[in-house]
Amino acid sequence: MHRVLVIGTVETKAAELDALAEAISAQGLAPEILDISLRAEDVVLAGPDKLALMETRVAETSARALERAPGCLAALAIGGGTGGEMAFAVLRALPDALPKVLLSTMAFDPRAAVADTSVVLIPTLCDIEGVNPMLRGAFATAAAMVAGLAHHKGPARSPRPSVAVTTLGATGAAGAGVARALDAHGYDATVFHANGYGGAAFTRMVQAGGLAGVIDLNVHELGRLRLAGVSVPMPERFTAAGALPRIVLPGALNFLGLGTLDTLSEAHRARPHYRHSGHFTHVKLTTAEMEDQAKALAQALNAATGPTHVLLPMGGFSHEDRPGGAIEDANLRSIAATVLEAEARAYTTERLPTHINAPATATAAVDALLQRIPDA
Repeated sequence: MHRVLVIGTVETKAAELDALAEAISAQGLAPEILDISLRAEDVVLAGPDKLALMETRVAETSARALERAPGCLAALAIGGGTGGEMAFAVLRALPDALPKVLLSTMAFDPRAAVADTSVVLIPTLCDIEGVNPMLRGAFATAAAMVAGLAHHKGPARSPRPSVAVTTLGATGAAGAGVARALDAHGYDATVFHANGYGGAAFTRMVQAGGLAGVIDLNVHELGRLRLAGVSVPMPERFTAAGALPRIVLPGALNFLGLGTLDTLSEAHRARPHYRHSGHFTHVKLTTAEMEDQAKALAQALNAATGPTHVLLPMGGFSHEDRPGGAIEDANLRSIAATVLEAEARAYTTERLPTHINAPATATAAVDALLQRIPDA
């Protein structure tokens, strides 16, 4: 019988954990409950004390979960605020290949938490406080999902080498072109959305190893990390791939990805900008910001130990950086290119006359990478 790890706070959610275990058993699986209770004995802990105890319990339960994970079909966890945060931390500690599900009221913003994980989130809608029809329905759904894994053989391992690629909507045509060109040369493209969250997953994959190379087509997250925009901490975003053959382009380096138009400051509204979607507004960088960003990118790239090459598409860095585009600015492109060329120590540079989304740019990026992959 397949085992399933069930993670939660027995101290406060015993009935709910039992109900989830019953749903799992009804699918012919064997639930195994791991308790992450604080066990504070009804004492109201001061903030620092509570956080320290949470960290201790997570570490203890993570160690037990790792011991029990081999041979398990999946891991399911439940929790609201504190319990959900702790349960999620335990799921993060488990192997990437193990299916993991968190059932929660989402009492915390899950975007940062799931940025570099494979955890599946199931909103319970109601609080996990007492067993009721809505909660039982969520538990039954989760149990059925996990039961399906018992008959799932998993995808066949691709015999082809993989290249990590970053892109965004503003460089979408370039990303698609790179993926097609890689496929034509016998490589799988694993593409990441460089929006302040996708780069965290990109970093984790690069650090895990097994890649043939990287085409960092869109470096927009540099601005999110250093200037403005929502992002998660990813200090190694631009250095993690340092030992790999790597091609870098200044995709979307020319704008800040901010929120809805009504959330922009007066200073940002005064700059050239456009609504990328209902949720996002792109604001053009100033010349000082572009110079600073280019220097920061150069500093990161100078930490490279593998062959690294920067392609500079002087026809435009993003889809609205073109003649007639909302944030077109040849001067910004010139500043970036001049700085990246002047600061190059561990990488080489090359100017292209094309726009970043032109088919010729994608071809040039893939050709440049293949020249730097041994035996490609």
